[in-house]
Amino acid sequence: MTLWIACGPTGQGVRAFAMTADRIVAEGQGPDEATALQDMPDAPFVRIGDGPASRLPASVLPETGKSLPVWDQDSPPDIIGAWVRLWIAGFLAARPNWDGVICASQADVTHWIHLSANEAVSSQSLLTPRLVAALDGAPTADAKALSETLSRPERLAAHLRAAEVAGRPKAITGHLLGAELAATRPYWLGQEVAVIADNPEPHVASLSDQGVPVTAHDPETLLRPGLVALGRALRLSD
Repeated sequence: MTLWIACGPTGQGVRAFAMTADRIVAEGQGPDEATALQDMPDAPFVRIGDGPASRLPASVLPETGKSLPVWDQDSPPDIIGAWVRLWIAGFLAARPNWDGVICASQADVTHWIHLSANEAVSSQSLLTPRLVAALDGAPTADAKALSETLSRPERLAAHLRAAEVAGRPKAITGHLLGAELAATRPYWLGQEVAVIADNPEPHVASLSDQGVPVTAHDPETLLRPGLVALGRALRLSD
């Protein structure tokens, strides 16, 4: 049985996975790498988020090396975490050569990534989740507020103040998401979108309202097929 280990920081600590060809056989996590790895077997090691960044456009997974680096982009300036690459690899495992847009939320950033022929072509990232948290928005978005700011994004600051005074947290989220959709219109207009997020509902609902074909996916569910695909890409497993 071929065994290998993937390990890397997540922003909330470090996660580690011991892998065989098609399954996770052990998991570890902790505040640092030593804690995450303390119960792991001795095996070849892949560092998640390590190494020189892969400049977009770039393949979803590397074909050589002992790490899975972040993606970066010159214009607009952007950095996309390696765990997001794993989620996307897991998504593509069941959809090879899928052409469309990934909307992936990690921590307090949302990434819009255009995929084509198993490559990430370009990205546009936004701080919408951070702004929702800072302004005490709600987990769900008010559809009318979203539509108002999608139509007139230049009114965002005024819309947010009105929602704040009225005590309408769903409207705050709606206005912020409307501004996000206005900024990313070139990504979702005429495309199929896959939303990868712990809470995909606001994006799924808002994109559906715009007539966009959209599906929701859980990041944790995509990790195993993503890690399996990474092992095969780096020739660590069959």
